[in-house]
Amino acid sequence: MKQHKKSNISVSQGREESAGKKSNISDPAHRKDAHAVGGRIKYYRERQKIDQKVIAEKIGVTSNAISNWENGRTRPDFSVVPKLCEALGITLYELYGIENKQDTYTDKEKSMVERYRGLSYPHQLAVDSLLSSLETAETVGSFPEIIKLVCCDKGLAAGFDVGAEFEDHGTPIYLYPNTNAAIRQADLVFPVNGDSMEPEYHDGDLVLVEKYPGCPELQYGEVGAFMVGNSTYIKIYEEEGLVSYNEIYDTMTFTEYDNVILIGRVLGILEPASIASKRDAERYDAMHEDDEE
Repeated sequence: MKQHKKSNISVSQGREESAGKKSNISDPAHRKDAHAVGGRIKYYRERQKIDQKVIAEKIGVTSNAISNWENGRTRPDFSVVPKLCEALGITLYELYGIENKQDTYTDKEKSMVERYRGLSYPHQLAVDSLLSSLETAETVGSFPEIIKLVCCDKGLAAGFDVGAEFEDHGTPIYLYPNTNAAIRQADLVFPVNGDSMEPEYHDGDLVLVEKYPGCPELQYGEVGAFMVGNSTYIKIYEEEGLVSYNEIYDTMTFTEYDNVILIGRVLGILEPASIASKRDAERYDAMHEDDEE
């Protein structure tokens, strides 16, 4: 770790400088700046028609210190700058010659303000309403695109009727479609439970599912989401039954009397980066509040 070198400028030296003792301003840029600040102090003091002694008494320094500032020999210590500005009736921006962009308006902007002031109160309200609408439109324009789906878990599937809609029995999940093309095609999100689909799908992974019959009929060898009895599974659809990638698990076989339902086709894994932030999700809900009523 680097050690900081001990400063050869003591606190007392800074205080003496502010009181008007000769400062060692050897750098040309510092000299120029000190003269510029001093010139402004003198200008605003004379504009107020106040002598150096009065200013000195107001801010608690000597007349000599004021003279040194105005001549550029020293600069006022930052601790006295607020009092100095108050005594001169100026802002910090004016003392240091800094343009305050917050107070700077173009001629066109000034003209618009004058025209607004000339309107009747009802017309001013109309302008206010229009500005508010435009600001909202710009906010929406910069807002990332979000798609809201439903995340269904194994517990939520229990007790569903054959005709039940998963959208009515899940947790909303907000996604950025520009991060994964499959999101636009998906209808539901399912979590993977257990290790039966490793190494392709791991426990806790979220998968995107396109609902059947909206998606093409599942072909042998494709991965789908299924409901078997009161439980949901993500398996490979094969002629002999539902197969796991993990070979330690047996194939799930069924008879014509078993209640097996195809929920839909698995499109792929949903990466964490595709899930919208809490802030964006809340903004999405606020913007679509009327749509859900």
